[in-house]
Amino acid sequence: MIPLGKQSSHAALLDLASRLAPQQGYNPTGLREVRLLRTEAVLRDIPVLYKPGAVFVLQGRKQGILDDEVLVYDEEHYLAVSVPVPFRMESVATTERPLLAIYVEFDMQLAAELASAAAGWGFSAGLKRARALVSSRMDACMEDVLLRLLSALCDPMETAIVGAGILRELHYRVLTGPQGDAMLNALEKDSASGRIVQSLVRLRDTYNAEISVPALAAEAAMSVPSYHAHFRALTGSSPMQYVKAIRLHEARLMLARGEKTIAQVALSVGYVSPAQFSRDFRRYFGRTASEEVKWVREHIGELATGPPA
Repeated sequence: MIPLGKQSSHAALLDLASRLAPQQGYNPTGLREVRLLRTEAVLRDIPVLYKPGAVFVLQGRKQGILDDEVLVYDEEHYLAVSVPVPFRMESVATTERPLLAIYVEFDMQLAAELASAAAGWGFSAGLKRARALVSSRMDACMEDVLLRLLSALCDPMETAIVGAGILRELHYRVLTGPQGDAMLNALEKDSASGRIVQSLVRLRDTYNAEISVPALAAEAAMSVPSYHAHFRALTGSSPMQYVKAIRLHEARLMLARGEKTIAQVALSVGYVSPAQFSRDFRRYFGRTASEEVKWVREHIGELATGPPA
């Protein structure tokens, strides 16, 4: 239940979000980093992969499951994502109350600059372990930033002139919020978690190439067992499971855009055998590639710039 004192601002947020997201699925905005989702679908056990950023649900409810941990993001909580990790998602919505959510993709260079600037004022990460996903309660400051962001997005001139500044503040609020310690620790380059994050960046860039876990461990200055342990602690999966998920999610986007045939997509993402790709795809998404393309277009909409699922 939203407190009475917040109802007016929340109602204003809902009104703006409804205007900015008139279509089912993802709606682009004047800022590349910001998209709004409208959906009436109830979803169960859907594999997703979010880019680093934050998800703010203004109406409806979502929850993610990562390594047996349940993270709720709803009208009172938002989800912060420090590293891209595959997890399972469920959502609740109805025709009368469609789910409305804001997806903000982080500029990681900006995040690093803000963390450095905050450190200059004595702000530092605490002792919380690094985490890929963190659910935090929405506070008045965050709601105010979102209200100003959506207001600016309704006017092209305001978007162009003040949009970047509001996004910068949003980054700051997330990094210094309740989940800030866990996120900053994940982004600390000299820590074990930071080295795993750098490894994830490499895997994202080379997911379609042959993967050598010993080489990745050596690059992270870890033994193979230590690398496996730190990798699983941050992502909830092994390196090879992670790479397979990345390949399948990338293939899903390619197929939804109609870029290539199923066989061509399989080869593009690093599979030698299209038949093995089709088996893995069906096992992971619960549908054949053709069925998944139809589902994505119905529930998510256009994916020209590849928003998170």
